[in-house]
Amino acid sequence: MSGLYLSQLTLSHFRSHKRAVIDCDARPVSIFGPNGAGKTNILEAVSLLSPGRGLRRSSASDMTRRPEALGWKITAHLHSLGQIHEVEIWSEAGAARQVRIDGKATAQTGLGRIARVLWLIPSMDRLWIEGAEGRRRFLDRMTLSFLPDHADQSLAYEKAMRERNRLLKDMVREPSWYVALEQQMAEAGSAIHANRVAALQAITEAQAQAETAFPTATLDLICDMPTTAVGLRQALADNRMRDLSAGRTLIGPHRADLEGVYAAKDVPARDCSTGEQKALLVSLILANARALAADFGAPPLLLLDEVAAHLDADRRAALYDELCALGAQAWMTGTGEELFDTLGPRAQRLEVTETLGLSTARMLP
Repeated sequence: MSGLYLSQLTLSHFRSHKRAVIDCDARPVSIFGPNGAGKTNILEAVSLLSPGRGLRRSSASDMTRRPEALGWKITAHLHSLGQIHEVEIWSEAGAARQVRIDGKATAQTGLGRIARVLWLIPSMDRLWIEGAEGRRRFLDRMTLSFLPDHADQSLAYEKAMRERNRLLKDMVREPSWYVALEQQMAEAGSAIHANRVAALQAITEAQAQAETAFPTATLDLICDMPTTAVGLRQALADNRMRDLSAGRTLIGPHRADLEGVYAAKDVPARDCSTGEQKALLVSLILANARALAADFGAPPLLLLDEVAAHLDADRRAALYDELCALGAQAWMTGTGEELFDTLGPRAQRLEVTETLGLSTARMLP
């Protein structure tokens, strides 16, 4: 199986890093240093190698180094399925992000053809107990990892829904104004639902086929809507009066939710302990990675921010063993180097320090 990994990552005026050049090999990368030194900023830079807004969902202007605000640039040497690509991503003084692959300008969706990137960050620890929006975003990131075109379907649906919602807020009642928009929403919405179902099936199969130290999660997509384009179009038409009263669209894939259950205990994820919820998330990320290794041809780049939080020493060691067995280049952060001791020579060590507002990243021998 051909690999997927970075051999070099260069940051210029990105967040706290004025300039950083990280040379590495295909092994996992353990990143350690004090809080605020810029460890997560490195993970965020890697996350931009996939379509979307990255692991922090920040705007391009928010990523520029202050106080200069000159804009920023990320350059990566990406090894993917036996080929080496030079990827450049940049923003000039707050302008929209631009992407170039092997010297050619491309849309963000082009990144999905050469790389897959998954992440687990501390803000996701509350996934099961907060609102449905975060779970939809989590599900769509998993779906996007298998089906890069899922982003185009989502954008098409959201654009049409915004236009429909504007008509609803303006109390427009003439049906002819809605027909074309509802057709667009129905076609994109049914595709979104089908993509999500396919992704969940792949995750479920990957969990069932693996023996792991992490608990299995039973996943269910909760979506009260017709799943065909014809059915969804009719439902949107039938629901117009109710939507007019609400001033927004009340039916569609944007109202879906993801339900998780700790399979061995038959306990909803939202009712599990903090440690169990974290373990379930790790389990899903690993299952996603295993399924991608078979689907894409290589395991994805994994970004695990403060992954040791809520994991005891045994489960932490088990995670490292699984990452190495998978063959993924996992970029992991923690405050202390000792958190990664059980990895030994199986991983590279990257120390990040901060002095007078300047972050320094140094690969250790």
